[in-house]
Amino acid sequence: MKKLECKVPPLLLMVIVAGLIALVHLLGTPFAAMEFYRLPVTGVLLALGVLFCVSAVVSFRRAQTTVNPMHPEESSQLVTSGVFRLTRNPMYLGFCFILASWAMFLAVPPALLLVVLFALYLTRWQIMPEERALISTFGEDYLVYLTQVKRWL
Repeated sequence: MKKLECKVPPLLLMVIVAGLIALVHLLGTPFAAMEFYRLPVTGVLLALGVLFCVSAVVSFRRAQTTVNPMHPEESSQLVTSGVFRLTRNPMYLGFCFILASWAMFLAVPPALLLVVLFALYLTRWQIMPEERALISTFGEDYLVYLTQVKRWL
């Protein structure tokens, strides 16, 4: 199973899961009971997702290190400031918020299960290999960071 590690770009995976959420919407019946709060919740989730993603990219750019998740061993700086004080994976967390907002917009709460599966996939085949690479690159500094900040939230 190591063949899957850091092989599927997380952004591509997010687009695939968004398509699956749309498919669930087409095959099912939207929850009419959600109409009152659907758009405000969608807006909040989308705003959080974009905020986490943009904040992470800005932090990486300021540190002049790679944003490319396919090659974590190319990281030149350990980024622990900004949004990285809240979560070790702000971009992936942002993707989850964006996917959850899409499921809410389409009024298909069962599709939130796909968001959970997305997070589980990322944890196993993207985040854990990234963590191994970052331990190898940054050693004790990264190990200390692991004890201070949670993987997700």
